[in-house]
Amino acid sequence: MSHVMLLLAHPRPDSFCHAIADRIRSVLTTSGHDVRFHDLYAESFDPIVSAEEAYTTGESVEAYLAREADTVVGRHRMELQDARGLVVVHPNWWGKPPAILSGWMDRVVVPGVAYRLSDATGVPESLVAVERMLVVNTSDTTAEREAAVFGDPLEAIWGRCLAPYLGDPSFVRQVLRPVTDATAAQRAAWLEDTADRARSLFCR
Repeated sequence: MSHVMLLLAHPRPDSFCHAIADRIRSVLTTSGHDVRFHDLYAESFDPIVSAEEAYTTGESVEAYLAREADTVVGRHRMELQDARGLVVVHPNWWGKPPAILSGWMDRVVVPGVAYRLSDATGVPESLVAVERMLVVNTSDTTAEREAAVFGDPLEAIWGRCLAPYLGDPSFVRQVLRPVTDATAAQRAAWLEDTADRARSLFCR
């Protein structure tokens, strides 16, 4: 594997999510991977789908979306098409990714770029070749409360909704919690555990 796309979505530069992304990036780069790293907030990625993007006039959705004029979005689409690995790091906000990352999915993981729907079966035909996918979430909700009250919606978003459209890659999700009051020693241990997971998934 040579090309891994790494997405980070947290607005604060000193966040633990940044430390996680930096650690994973270091592990993958040291192992010889070409890491395409995107700090979505630092890059001011525009998550908003315009009326023009959302509206079609009888032509195919794929043809319409192919005319995307935003060069940043276009670059992200090309990198996703080339990627053999995908890493996503973000906090759990109300059981969903931050809006900037949700908007990334809306604008980048689109028909004609990431997948094509079969008219006969409705099953997505992946147009990308992502083989391995790692999602790391920080959270302040305990595992017990999440399971009992919320049912872990992020697992559904990444593992059951998005991954099938990317060709059903080998999928690993790691949740670190609770983060806010974690000690420095605990955070250091989490970073090493995350590094080990990245090595196990991408460097075998």
